[in-house]
Amino acid sequence: MLQRERDRRIIRALRVRGTASAAELARQLGVSAATIRRDLQRLDRDGALTRVYGGAVLDGGRVLDDGTVEAPFEVSEDVEGRTKDALAALAVTELVRDGDVLLLDIGTTTLRVARHLRERDVTVITSSIAVFDELRDDPKVELVLLGGVVRRHYRSLVGSLTESALAQVSADRLFLSCTGIRRDGQVLDNMQVEAAGKKAMIAAAESVVLVAPPSKFPGKGSLRICGLADIDVLVTNEGADQETVEICRQAGGEVLTS
Repeated sequence: MLQRERDRRIIRALRVRGTASAAELARQLGVSAATIRRDLQRLDRDGALTRVYGGAVLDGGRVLDDGTVEAPFEVSEDVEGRTKDALAALAVTELVRDGDVLLLDIGTTTLRVARHLRERDVTVITSSIAVFDELRDDPKVELVLLGGVVRRHYRSLVGSLTESALAQVSADRLFLSCTGIRRDGQVLDNMQVEAAGKKAMIAAAESVVLVAPPSKFPGKGSLRICGLADIDVLVTNEGADQETVEICRQAGGEVLTS
């Protein structure tokens, strides 16, 4: 395989997932690990990506404390775009009524929920800068941006100021995102600074809606946000792990599938 073609396929893989290991790239491209390491060194030198231990990430990717790499918001937004949009449309159509007060969590799926809320007579409260930017010019949506420390990498506000503001909030419905849902019913995240805010949002909402594409089953994450018993509605599609979906039903939650 020519070097130019390898470069194209390496960058394409990173755009889809945000990060990739050298071993994984070598398998996908059918070349040696040594060849991939040289390719990554060269592409890093040229500014096309950033090498990290064992692999690479697109520029802007952030290495977390556990060694995994969090892709930039713009990269994550493109992953499963059509699926996320279908879930967001279903959630808004089935669950949102005029006059509702809605909490929108941080995340790329909740950004798509916000897009389907345009020109709706609702109040949206959020700590997502991406959601704020989506709705800031819509005169019909009453928009409330929570305070906090700006997390530029993921276009969000986090920290004790966010949690303090949430203590003053009472919402009809929370649209929640996560990084994973285990088969034992645990809903997970992988960022401590976000997990605390998610828990505060759950406490501030009368009803909790988890919008989760199939990749979240089981997904990943080391921090427990809540259990499926705390979820009132799970919005997913037919490709989600059915054993986990059934746990939600058995706990009394409604399941909507696209």
